[in-house]
Amino acid sequence: MTRWGILATGHIAKTFVEDLRLLPDAEVVAVGSRSPETARAFADRHGIPRAYGSWSDLAADADVDVIYVATPHAAHHDAALTCLTAGRAVLVEKPITLDRAGAQRLVEAARTHDRFLMEAMWMRCNPAVRRVAELVADGAIGEVTSVQADFGVAGPFPPEHRMRARALGGGALLDLGIYPISLAHLLLGVPDEIRSWAALGPEGVDENTGIVFGYASGAVATLSCGMVGATPVAATITGRSGRIELGSPFFRPSRVILHRAGAEPEQLPVELVGSGYVYEAAEVQRCLREGLRESPLVPHAVTLEVMGLLDAVREQIGVTYP
Repeated sequence: MTRWGILATGHIAKTFVEDLRLLPDAEVVAVGSRSPETARAFADRHGIPRAYGSWSDLAADADVDVIYVATPHAAHHDAALTCLTAGRAVLVEKPITLDRAGAQRLVEAARTHDRFLMEAMWMRCNPAVRRVAELVADGAIGEVTSVQADFGVAGPFPPEHRMRARALGGGALLDLGIYPISLAHLLLGVPDEIRSWAALGPEGVDENTGIVFGYASGAVATLSCGMVGATPVAATITGRSGRIELGSPFFRPSRVILHRAGAEPEQLPVELVGSGYVYEAAEVQRCLREGLRESPLVPHAVTLEVMGLLDAVREQIGVTYP
């Protein structure tokens, strides 16, 4: 049985706890928040035995095997570092930090303290997405020439909302754009050229962003993210002899259709348990059972490379964080 602690009490923490209930070898034993009252209310609501009014108190609980960090982006680094330093394994919501430098510090801390660390990029653990990556690697659509993906939501969000608040790491890129970028990275790796443009809001964060990755192979990735209109949230991977379409939302696809040249379209089976967080939680537990310090599905090197791409895009569009 893997004993989980939950750090933060927002919507994503709630959804993650609900998905953990679907794993027979998972148990949520503690929750921590900066407010004792908030932690206690969350614990009572979800039947969690222990509630702590600080991150450090949660991290100090020796009966917790792994802690899921579900704070807003800007707090990921300090929360995860608190847990790693206390000797806990950690799963950190994406993006793991606000920039590559912060992510590198967490990776180094995990190695120093000999503890497991993984970014919660659940898309890379999704069975349908993993199957797509296998098909592409096996040449099912030939050499990849194009990846197209979008993630836009309608909003509007008030200025103090985490999506707009610069102090919380707001903007479309880190919250939404990380998904199209991660998909392109999964299939094509690190690009040779990056071109980005964005419309910034009054708070100084990106409201609508377009990104083009260029590769030495001749492949391109055209990606977008925004919070000014709901986009299809779909993806298409095109190769020299076919294409694969991922239905909305592509990071947890509702359908996957394989088009091979000269053949009828083939709809691949799609599995979904709970809200989709089950798969990353199961991967964490597998790694802990096997004594791994990082996941082969979301390795540290991939997390750092994607964070580097986000840094490059932010520099081009002029978004900085305090």
